Amino acid sequence: MTEQPNTNSKRAMTIAALGIVFGDIGTSPIYAFREGLTAFSQPGAPQLQLFGFLSMIVWSLIIMISGKYLSVVLRADNHGEGGIMALVARLGASGGELSRFGGWLVLAGIFGAALLYGDGTITPAISVLSAIEGIEVVTGTSSPIVLPLTMSILVGLFLFQHVGTGYIARLFGPVMLVWFLCLAVLGILGILADPAVLAALNPVWAIRFAASDPGTAFLVLGAVFLVLTGGEALYADLGHFGAGPIRKAWFLIAFPSLLLNYFGQAALVNSSKGAVTQPFFALAPTGTEYALVGLATLATIIASQAVISGVFSLTRQAIQLDLLPRMRVVQTSEESFGQVYVPAINWLMAAATLFLVYHFKSSSNLASAYGIAIAITMVLTTPLVLVVLWRQGWPRWAIWALALLFLPFDLAFLAANSTKIAAGGWYPLGLAVLASGIVLIWRRGRREIVDLTRANGMSVEELQDQLRKRTTIRTAGLGIFLASHRHEVPTCLPHHLRRNRALHEHVVLLHIESRTIPRVSAEQRTSIQVIGKNIYRVQLEYGFFEHVDVPKHLSPVLGELGLAEEAGEATYYLSSDVLLPGEHGTMPRWQAAIFAFLNRNAPQAAAYFRLPPANTVEIGLRIML
Repeated sequence: MTEQPNTNSKRAMTIAALGIVFGDIGTSPIYAFREGLTAFSQPGAPQLQLFGFLSMIVWSLIIMISGKYLSVVLRADNHGEGGIMALVARLGASGGELSRFGGWLVLAGIFGAALLYGDGTITPAISVLSAIEGIEVVTGTSSPIVLPLTMSILVGLFLFQHVGTGYIARLFGPVMLVWFLCLAVLGILGILADPAVLAALNPVWAIRFAASDPGTAFLVLGAVFLVLTGGEALYADLGHFGAGPIRKAWFLIAFPSLLLNYFGQAALVNSSKGAVTQPFFALAPTGTEYALVGLATLATIIASQAVISGVFSLTRQAIQLDLLPRMRVVQTSEESFGQVYVPAINWLMAAATLFLVYHFKSSSNLASAYGIAIAITMVLTTPLVLVVLWRQGWPRWAIWALALLFLPFDLAFLAANSTKIAAGGWYPLGLAVLASGIVLIWRRGRREIVDLTRANGMSVEELQDQLRKRTTIRTAGLGIFLASHRHEVPTCLPHHLRRNRALHEHVVLLHIESRTIPRVSAEQRTSIQVIGKNIYRVQLEYGFFEHVDVPKHLSPVLGELGLAEEAGEATYYLSSDVLLPGEHGTMPRWQAAIFAFLNRNAPQAAAYFRLPPANTVEIGLRIML
């Protein structure tokens, strides 16, 4: 009796994983098999080509998803969290800060994370558009409402983001369960019409196809890769569900359903001798076509929602690691920490997604832009994961064996997708270059500020010496000065002393530390040091998956110091840097100008740290970059 709730909980987690983790890969059958057919030179593909294509799909799912991601990549976690940003944090960890350790691997990880922004805009566009195009299959004619209806759904999707997914999250899993069961049933109906396609389970068909017609096989490989899109989500959502529910959802439901559907589509094409151009929707029995279009639309909306939410989480992690400027991040659920909303990113993604639909006009055209971003990310994930596993103690021979197994497939898919750069692959690459460029400029600018403020800063010994030498009035109350560095006096404190010649009776030098782990326990959150008469140094630590809330987490510390009564009326002081590109700065002027623009338009630190506006004083400091 005591085990039943635990069993129910695991079952619920497995079903929930279907909605969040497998939404992207689960909607690939709508367009992936169709795109492969376009690579054949004639409508009625010979059996060797068709079976070879199907065999490539089957074994790509087995090797890349079941083998690489489910069996290996999920083991390279960062304290239970996954995703390429977690790898960046782990490889760059050095004393709690992101450093140059890992060299090019860290830079590669940053670029891979930047590529996911392109995926976050392409996935909603291609998924919803491919589902709505089912109307044209049902009616048999082109429909002028496809583009307007797609764009309307996408506008509604992005308008809904501020509410959060909490209200519909409980529907995601059951709806996707129905979707995968529908995929399986449609596939079985197709297979019954031509069971001969089951022979494609034999990988020899893929090998013979590649050997007899390598040119066509290479082109088809780009379409085969479309069945793998969503593989990165298995890893990125590791922290939300854990490896167990993700593996169960894949092997028990998603994987067999996908295989059955791809076999069913191949059987339909083989029996019709090429007369079918939209095999997925053609599988629907007569009278169920509109219901299938409706279910497909709902499934693609769920898949899009999961990807958009993932981009929001990625952005928050990057902010916590100081890879991006501060942005307004809204927690949309009290129960689920992973549900956040980033308004600035939401509207940028909305504009980019609508542009893609308007520019490419069909899911077939969008497929050219889709693969390259995920292909590069998968290539980058492999060495990053293997380095992490090596650092976890895996033997060197196992690391090399896995590299020799997975990297050839990664590189082959990348090469196949590289042929599509001119046709649309330029979009995610350009977006990734722009995003990673912003990250690198921001990191360099932040290092410049650290160096400049450290050179002009004041040590604790110097502060104590000044307090002894000069007559400084100690007024009643508590002053909390936010420090950029752990062991130094906040730059705003000396300016405060020079201007006011007074200091609060109780002073706290507060430093906020962003760790490269997802979450920090309550026991490790704070550290306290007494450095002078009623002067304390306090450090608050946060993981990259956590929200910063200074008053909330500082309150217990002040209680320990006997300052609970002063806490409510404490005054917070922080520096408000005014950055100006200098003539002789170490940063190029154009980089300094971009960094100054980003810093100027970032939300104020007081709001980011959740400081009470009425009790916060900002002291402006001019810094020449």
